[in-house]
Amino acid sequence: MTLFFTILWNNVLPLSIMILIGAVMQRLFSLDIRTLSKLNFYVFSPGVMFQLLYTTEISTRQFGTVMLFCFLFFAAQYALVEIVVRLRGHKGGMRSAMRNSVLFYNSANYGIPINQLAFAGNPHTLAIQILVMVVQSLVPNTYGIYNVNAHKADWRKIVKIIIGMPVIYVIPVALALRGFQVPLPGFVDTSVGYLADAFIGTALLTLGVQLGSMKWSFQRTLALDVGLSALLRLAAGPALAWLITLPLGLDALTASALIVSSAVPTSLSSVLLAVEFDNEKEFSSQAVFFSTLFSIVTVTIVIGLVYTGT
Repeated sequence: MTLFFTILWNNVLPLSIMILIGAVMQRLFSLDIRTLSKLNFYVFSPGVMFQLLYTTEISTRQFGTVMLFCFLFFAAQYALVEIVVRLRGHKGGMRSAMRNSVLFYNSANYGIPINQLAFAGNPHTLAIQILVMVVQSLVPNTYGIYNVNAHKADWRKIVKIIIGMPVIYVIPVALALRGFQVPLPGFVDTSVGYLADAFIGTALLTLGVQLGSMKWSFQRTLALDVGLSALLRLAAGPALAWLITLPLGLDALTASALIVSSAVPTSLSSVLLAVEFDNEKEFSSQAVFFSTLFSIVTVTIVIGLVYTGT
């Protein structure tokens, strides 16, 4: 019960307050959500990604282990959600929105604090979580963009959009600068810090603005899909992660960190993609909102099971 209230107090309530502020601002001033979306994609997200990669100590072994896990986990999740969308008979935009709501999870402003809470600030598990966050930033900016546009745009246009995403260049640059121990000039370091600090707040405000602009019509089909999305993300996700860690022969701490990393709610990226490319915005926003709400219980259970297993 203590863990439940700790997650509620330290993770969910701060997120909820920022989301509420965004929703109220939207009701009062009718903000331009497309501008907020572009700020997230092209400015703040690359900033936080660069800062974390440049400043975090990551070993080659950790890198290889986490990349292998992420590849297998993505494939397993994709197979599962594909079965669900085909059984539901979804086409086009709804199929891509459902995929994104399950495949992309909140590994940054939710996953990192949960990792710190669950593992008492262990630097090994933090490095693992940051690598997961790198993947969860890169995939939405590549596959995610393809996914939401594949049913309505030709591949040339999709490729043009993808290669215009700064995150895909920031990751190798940050890794190269760190690998060769190239120091950043003070003014650049300060600017990157400002951008990184603005990411979480701006992303949460954007979600609030989107929620505040919705009609909140609870059709039976929409409620069912939101529920299925939450079930696949919050319950099936960590279960698949546990199954994947078994044959990899990982030590208990690494396996636990990867399982906890997989238990977090749907990423804000799914909403940002939905807004930026006008694709099932209402479903995507509700999927993020309700998965974050339900995660108070499910993440607590996963952390408890991990502790029991170790």
